[in-house]
Amino acid sequence: MTKNLHTNHRKRVRARFIKDSNLDSFEPHQVLELLLFYAVPRRDTNELAHRLLNEYGSLYTLMNAKPEDICKRCKVSEPTAVLISMIPHVCRKFLSSALDKENNTCINSFNVAYSYFEAILAGQPFESFYMLCLDLNKRLKKTVKISDGTTSSSPVYMEKVVGDALLYNSSFVIIGHNHPNGNKKPSSADVQVTSQISNALLHVNIKVLDHIIICGDDCFSFAKKGLCNLGYQ
Repeated sequence: MTKNLHTNHRKRVRARFIKDSNLDSFEPHQVLELLLFYAVPRRDTNELAHRLLNEYGSLYTLMNAKPEDICKRCKVSEPTAVLISMIPHVCRKFLSSALDKENNTCINSFNVAYSYFEAILAGQPFESFYMLCLDLNKRLKKTVKISDGTTSSSPVYMEKVVGDALLYNSSFVIIGHNHPNGNKKPSSADVQVTSQISNALLHVNIKVLDHIIICGDDCFSFAKKGLCNLGYQ
């Protein structure tokens, strides 16, 4: 009887999602409960969803946790923990692949560049540094990850920046990283490394158009602020 109750409940929740075609009316624990259907086939996932959220405080914190941490803190199976922690990475892959397809014209403005970096970096729990390599017509040739870091810094290796820019025959590049700490303003180190990258690439006839810092749903653009002589022209 319990099995039938759980089965019917799952059918109702899935039917609700199919009918709405979105998760807008779902509470956080209901979103997680629906996801857990596909990792926990024979248990009531409502109680588990509440327990996971109580442990981590929010979907954001939970889904950005490492699988081993989720296993240890919440006593769940590895497949369950992997499924949960995959979601932000799947979302970023989905968004960036859509942008690659849709914006195959040119990245010649802040708005288009911001869309790329938002898709790549939004929600990342640690600082990551990326570079968009563009051809002479400012079409995207390659998205390159330069480095991963901590919650407050990300190392930038000048050899990799210059090497990758040359490898993909770039005429222009746009660099970007995220600030998970909640402050979108560039640090003195951010300004310094931007100048260093710009100067190094100018020596090989490659121009840096912008450096964009993603901070939650906000951002900072060096080009828009006129810093380090960057601009899209």
